[in-house]
Amino acid sequence: MVPRFATLGRIPKGVWVLGGVSLLMDVSSEMIHSLLPLFMATTLGASVIIIGLIEGLAEATALILKVFSGAISDYVGKRKGLALLGYGLGALSKPLFAIAPTAGVVFSARMIDRVGKGIRGAPRDALVADVTPPEIRGAAYGLRQALDTVGAFLGPLLAVLLMFIWANDFHAIFWVAVIPAVLSILLLGFGLQEPKSAIAHKRSNPLKRENLKKLSAAYWWVVAIGSIRPLQRSLSGAARPADGDPALYHPAGDGGDEPGLQPHGLPVR
Repeated sequence: MVPRFATLGRIPKGVWVLGGVSLLMDVSSEMIHSLLPLFMATTLGASVIIIGLIEGLAEATALILKVFSGAISDYVGKRKGLALLGYGLGALSKPLFAIAPTAGVVFSARMIDRVGKGIRGAPRDALVADVTPPEIRGAAYGLRQALDTVGAFLGPLLAVLLMFIWANDFHAIFWVAVIPAVLSILLLGFGLQEPKSAIAHKRSNPLKRENLKKLSAAYWWVVAIGSIRPLQRSLSGAARPADGDPALYHPAGDGGDEPGLQPHGLPVR
């Protein structure tokens, strides 16, 4: 146990800051995203198809932008500015959910949020590598991801708790979600000192074919294996019951004494 705690003590302050930033933004995002499909279906009257299109386009945008944001951060040699831009867009999107009168506004907010996610991911991870000695980078990445996961757990938990306390007031909960998003920006802006770039050679476009050829076979194996999970999630999502399918609903109790259930299992009388 001692070596583990010794390694934890060697992890630089910057990694803890980036982990805290991820935790706060995940709390904010998951407070909204865990309730968003239900909000769009019940409050805004959006169909399952519209909800699926919004979520699919938003996530695809984030995945595509990760490639370009990483390349730009390598070319420029500055990570923190791009990370701040990405987290800033994420924070900027949160009030839009709280005031959204239509699914179109929700779509705009989701796109801004996912653009921010796509921009910040690669520079943030590169910052972890930049501030961490090579021999403990695995522990540093693990710590940042662990804090990220804590945020992803606390966000929905807090959202459900507030739904009970505030009688399903979506808008109030979305406004609360703005607070940790703003705190994440402040923490990143004032809590992290970006190290000076160690890149001395002339920078070139990392996405050029000759640069891609330098990547080893092991790298492409990791990419292929990492693609399996998103593919499985996409296929399982496509296999879900369509709008109006009885499988989406649970029948009311016998005699009408038990409440019926809407999609997602929330009781209505």
